[in-house]
Amino acid sequence: MPMSSYPGERLGLPETGPKSVARVGRRFVAITLDWIISALVLMLMTGRDYLTISSSAAGQLQLLGVFVALQILSIWAIGGSMGHRMLRLYVVNVHGGSLTWWRPIVRSVLLALVVPALVWDSDQRGFHDKIAGTLLLKSA
Repeated sequence: MPMSSYPGERLGLPETGPKSVARVGRRFVAITLDWIISALVLMLMTGRDYLTISSSAAGQLQLLGVFVALQILSIWAIGGSMGHRMLRLYVVNVHGGSLTWWRPIVRSVLLALVVPALVWDSDQRGFHDKIAGTLLLKSA
């Protein structure tokens, strides 16, 4: 198959605008917002400040757990993480149809492992998206 001239072309998606593949900048800002939201939630739950939470391995694991839980719940409930939705992004089943219950779980757990999210294909889909059969698109 020939190289595509833009991310999503092979999938029949537009180059820009609604339903085009979300680019790196928006993805980075979205995940940063998700991490901040997760830290705030954990701080509210524990009554500890971020520096106290992040200073121990147990605190870092708790933060990662909250991050993964919020990813799963928000993708399932609103079609994207809170960071995604703030930046007008959403997660879809690459094969069409609705996001079945397991896709947000697989996507979020692999995202937490970091490496799958850093390895991309020509459509800018990380391995976490490829394995889960998902795609991150722009809504506006």
